[in-house]
Amino acid sequence: MATELEELVEFLSSPSPPVKKAAVEIVSGLTGSEEGLQSLSKYSEILLPSLSRLLSETKQVSEPASQALVNLSQNSELAKKMIRMGLIKVAMEMLYKPDSCITRLLVMLLVNLTQLDDGVSSLLQVEDEKMHGLHIMKLVRSFCRSSGETAADDQFEHVGSILVNISKTEDGRKLLLEPKRGLLKQIIRQFDSTNQLRKKGVAGTIRNCSFEAKNQLQNILLISEFLWPALLLPVAGSKIYSEQDILKMPPELGSALSIEREAVTDIDIRVQTLEAIYLIILEEAGRRAFWSINGPRILQLGYEYEEDPKVMRAYEQVGSLLVEETGGPEEESSEKPTKTES
Repeated sequence: MATELEELVEFLSSPSPPVKKAAVEIVSGLTGSEEGLQSLSKYSEILLPSLSRLLSETKQVSEPASQALVNLSQNSELAKKMIRMGLIKVAMEMLYKPDSCITRLLVMLLVNLTQLDDGVSSLLQVEDEKMHGLHIMKLVRSFCRSSGETAADDQFEHVGSILVNISKTEDGRKLLLEPKRGLLKQIIRQFDSTNQLRKKGVAGTIRNCSFEAKNQLQNILLISEFLWPALLLPVAGSKIYSEQDILKMPPELGSALSIEREAVTDIDIRVQTLEAIYLIILEEAGRRAFWSINGPRILQLGYEYEEDPKVMRAYEQVGSLLVEETGGPEEESSEKPTKTES
């Protein structure tokens, strides 16, 4: 005999719209608690496909269905099942339907699913040579086009977290660093956003991509015009730099440092940008590029005004490479940062 919960899950497929609406609202509410999640997970084989089908319904039904999937996807075992049943492809299709009204929730679902390597592979479309990278290109385009919206209306702000997740993998970093696609260049330009979630996503993505510096330094430095301001301005302090210092910098850095600026208060962003610099200047060509823009002077002045111990250690790690140029990547490998989690 079916339990009440089993009957509830079956009602998600009811032909009666009012019954279906009531059932999905109850299920969504249950996923908001750990106890509810555990109870519902026993019926995942029926529950997950039913909720997936409801994503194409009206907002009254699709919204609680997508919220339930976001909550359920926080459980790694359930997330694996969602990935295996092709939910990433479904989410991407729904995301770009003209009348989609659950955009933010679908993006949040993708954030959770890309916490897993299989989810990253699915979003990257690694097994489909012709389609490889198409999903990411669409998400990056949406991320960049929606940047002018207010925080309340910014439906794609969580794409920054997806980019951090995919850049934890080698396949993801290679895709983002392909010069022909120009994805990292587009992403970096979002660092100017006032939205902290976007800023944090961009910083984490740059940092993770910097792990490819040994093999792809040339591709990373191709976008120096955007890269160095994104990495150095957060750790340059807020004081106005002297004309003597500015003359030794490229215009994109010098112009920004010749005026008063608002300090970047987020500690994680400051640490991530310093760690990205560290990974880049582990390579000799990276150090030369850094010296050529007067980077060491910027870090020297930024360090003088830094008060957070964690950030100060990150400055010092970079400084150790600049002071002792004989130190190589092998000597520093045990202290290398690990890839950023979203």
